[in-house]
Amino acid sequence: MKLYTTLFASPIGPLRVVVGDAGKLVRLDFHGDRAEAGDAIDSWKACATVTRQLDEYFLREREDFELELAPAAGTDFQQAVWRELTRIPYGETISYGELARRIDRPKAVRAVGAANGANPTPIVVPCHRVIAADGKLTGFGGGLPLKRALLEFEGVIAAGDLPFRQAMGAS
Repeated sequence: MKLYTTLFASPIGPLRVVVGDAGKLVRLDFHGDRAEAGDAIDSWKACATVTRQLDEYFLREREDFELELAPAAGTDFQQAVWRELTRIPYGETISYGELARRIDRPKAVRAVGAANGANPTPIVVPCHRVIAADGKLTGFGGGLPLKRALLEFEGVIAAGDLPFRQAMGAS
């Protein structure tokens, strides 16, 4: 499969978009590292659908992505976690434990966390919406400040608020 890539200038920093032949999203990398794109051919046009939807998201014109995904790898377990992540609504969060329950693996919380961390298409597959059971920020491929920025952007928390349970008014 041929891969195509472009750099998307987002409000949270550069994002490296990588798509396959049919325009299906393969990877979305924070910090825009070209090395992550491997042998992908630079082509803004091939990545246009993805970049348009990202632009709409950051302009607050889109809450749900309508993209075909083609992650290069992923076990059946990881794929199940990633599918479930797409069901977390914009502006909401769940815990890793809740995510494990939703895929019928309630004791696999650590494995769910690892699968969440291996998500090759963050933002589109919203792994940033998963938080610790106590409401605190934990693990994120783009770093915790970026996770916080995305959750603030979606209105989950007010700027500077932590832990999340307090920010959301829960006890």
